[in-house]
Amino acid sequence: MNISQIISYWGYPDEVYDIVTEDGYILGLYRIPYGKTNNDSSDAGYDVWMGNSRGTTWSRKHTYLKTNSKEFWAFSFDEMAKYDLPASIDFIVKHTGQEEIFYIGHSQGTTIAFITFSTIPKIAERIKIFFALAPVFSIKYSKSPLIKRAYKWKSVIKAFFGNKDFLPNTSFKRFVGSKLCTLKTIGKICREILFMIYGCDLENLNMSRVDVYMSHNPAGTSVQNMLHWSQLFNSSQLRAFDWGSPVLNLVHFNQSTSPFYDVRNMNVSTATWNGGNDLLADPEDVKNLLPEITNHIYHKTVSYYNHIDFLFGLDVYQQVYREIIDIIQGNL
Repeated sequence: MNISQIISYWGYPDEVYDIVTEDGYILGLYRIPYGKTNNDSSDAGYDVWMGNSRGTTWSRKHTYLKTNSKEFWAFSFDEMAKYDLPASIDFIVKHTGQEEIFYIGHSQGTTIAFITFSTIPKIAERIKIFFALAPVFSIKYSKSPLIKRAYKWKSVIKAFFGNKDFLPNTSFKRFVGSKLCTLKTIGKICREILFMIYGCDLENLNMSRVDVYMSHNPAGTSVQNMLHWSQLFNSSQLRAFDWGSPVLNLVHFNQSTSPFYDVRNMNVSTATWNGGNDLLADPEDVKNLLPEITNHIYHKTVSYYNHIDFLFGLDVYQQVYREIIDIIQGNL
């Protein structure tokens, strides 16, 4: 199923928009405008918008670049923060007439937000509260085998994947996820792949849904984005993509080295949740980040959570989502 079909399947109204970024990428933006009709008051009733970054399954088009060109894939989370998130927020604000919105991000969705909100004040002004789940600003202490291997195998990744897309959501991968991951022995391998990236917690995962998760995750990004993350391994600071030479950095940044991002410049009310067993957003990295957040209104560590418990955890409503709704309700 695509996103619209999933939303409809669960009985919700859905809307879909194609928005165009300043540099020509066409992003899918999905909306659930209100709760189920004739519902039993189980919905909080908010107008929910779900954005996509360039290069993912639902955002692989451009106004003039071909998707299979290396130019299309010459981006990392720098561009997602500079163009994608601002375009999405601008569109939502104009479309709804709301002056302020709440932003919920997970993992790289928090990284992009930290950059956007600390570098583009007019976008930051639109955010009433930023809810950061498994926040990632530095990966100095990250234990994720995926990040470690990306760091070690930079040249292999480049040789194998070239300059284009990395782990795209292909029809073959969807077949593996939906058909093979349901088989007992292969299902074990599917789980191992998920756990290798994010951390393991069998008790808090609905194992009957692993085929669904594997059919949609990972959703693809650029090789350049993976190389950007590998550049940051062992670093306690977040910096823009290093283009590999002072000359190229001058072209992109007007300076010979890639600039650092300073989260202290972000003046947005921020609430954070992190997991004690998170391999990607390591508790040590999160501990270093929190004092840097200028307007930090709430924090919670869920000791047994890994990176994807914030999305798929069986008790995530009690541990996280209900608290988000309570904070929103108290700030209307």
